[in-house]
Amino acid sequence: MTAATPRSGPVGVGVIGAGNISEQYLTTLTRIPDVDVVIVGDLMADRAEEQARKHGVPAWGTADDVLAHDGVEIVVNLTIPAVHAEVSSAIVAAGKHVWSEKPIAVDLASARALLDQAAEAGLRVGVAPDTALGPGVQTARRAIERGDIGSALSAYTMFQTPGPDAWHPSPEFLFATGAGPLFDMGPYYFTTLITLFGSVTRVSAVGSTGRKVRTIRTGPRTGTEFPVEVPTHVAALATFEGGAVAQSVFSFDSALVRDGVVEINGTDGVLVVPDPNRFTGDVRITRGADDDGAPLWEPVEPVGLGEGRGLGVLDMARSIRSGTPHIATGDLGYHVLEVLVAIDRAAATGETQHIQSRAGDVLPVPLDRDPFAATL
Repeated sequence: MTAATPRSGPVGVGVIGAGNISEQYLTTLTRIPDVDVVIVGDLMADRAEEQARKHGVPAWGTADDVLAHDGVEIVVNLTIPAVHAEVSSAIVAAGKHVWSEKPIAVDLASARALLDQAAEAGLRVGVAPDTALGPGVQTARRAIERGDIGSALSAYTMFQTPGPDAWHPSPEFLFATGAGPLFDMGPYYFTTLITLFGSVTRVSAVGSTGRKVRTIRTGPRTGTEFPVEVPTHVAALATFEGGAVAQSVFSFDSALVRDGVVEINGTDGVLVVPDPNRFTGDVRITRGADDDGAPLWEPVEPVGLGEGRGLGVLDMARSIRSGTPHIATGDLGYHVLEVLVAIDRAAATGETQHIQSRAGDVLPVPLDRDPFAATL
C-alpha cells in the first residue's frame, strides 16, 4: 500500500504496545496539540484499554485494529526489539508512517528491507531515541559548533549498573538477542555521539558475560531464573568521519552505578553532556583546575524547549505536514544499528569492524521550536 492522501491539521497517531514505555510516550503525546492519539493496541486487550482510558485515548484494541484505523497516520511501535522489524513492516504495508522504539531491528537485513519497503511506499520511518532532540544534547551540539572547547577530539561515555533484573518485573527480553546493555543502552549514547561528531567509520570492542543465568529481584516473579543470551559487559572504541574517537562502556555487571556519563574532550577544554537517556540536564565546560586541583566549571546557557519521549514523533508529524525532512530518520537508526552490530561482532571476533552505512546529515532542532504550541 502506498502513502495516503496528504491531510491537514493535527496528525493522527496510533500506538502498538502498551507496556512500560508506553506510559512515557502517552504522557507526552497526549499533551501535544499537533498530534492526536486516537487508538492504543496490544496483544493484551485489557492492557491496551487500561492505558487508553488512563490517558484519554478514545479507542483501543489489537495491533490490527490500530493498522485498520482510518484516523492513524503515524504508528508508534513500542513492541519488544525482537519483533520491531516485523511490526514496522506491517505498519508500512498498512499505509502508515512508522516511529519505532530502538533499535530499528535486531539485524541489518530486516532493517534494510524495512527502509526499502517504506521508501517504495513513500512513507517515513523514524527511530528512537529522541532524547537527542532535547535541550541537553542540542545545547552541547551548539557549544561544540561554536568552538567553545576548541576542536572536539574525543569522547568518553559510560553506562554501568547491576542490570535491569534488579528493578524490572519481567526483564528477560533485556537479556535476549537484540538487547543486553549494548543494544538496550547503546542507541542513546551512539545517537548522541553521532549527533555531535557525525557518522562512525570503524569500531573495535571486547565483551563478556558475567552470569549465564539471572534472577528476577522485584515484583510478583521475584526469584524466577532465566538464561542470558548476550554479553553483559562491552567496552568499545569508535572512530568518526571527522577523525574524532570515542571509548564507551556498557555494562549490566557493576554493583557501582555510573551512568549518563558523556564527556567531550577538545583542544581548549572538556564539555560534559547530560545523560543521553534524558532530554534535559546541565551542560558544563572545564578549561582548568583551581589551586587544589579541582576542575573549574562554567555552565553553558541551555537552548531549546521540551522533554518527554514522543518529541521525535512530533518532529515527524510536523515534517509530514510541511514536507520537510525529520531529524531521527530511519537512516540514522540503521547506522546506529550497524554500529552496534559491528561492536558485537568485534567483541566476538577480536577484529576491527568497518562501518559501511552513513547517518547522513543529522539536522539540529530549530531554536524557536515549541513542542507544546499548536502549529498545524
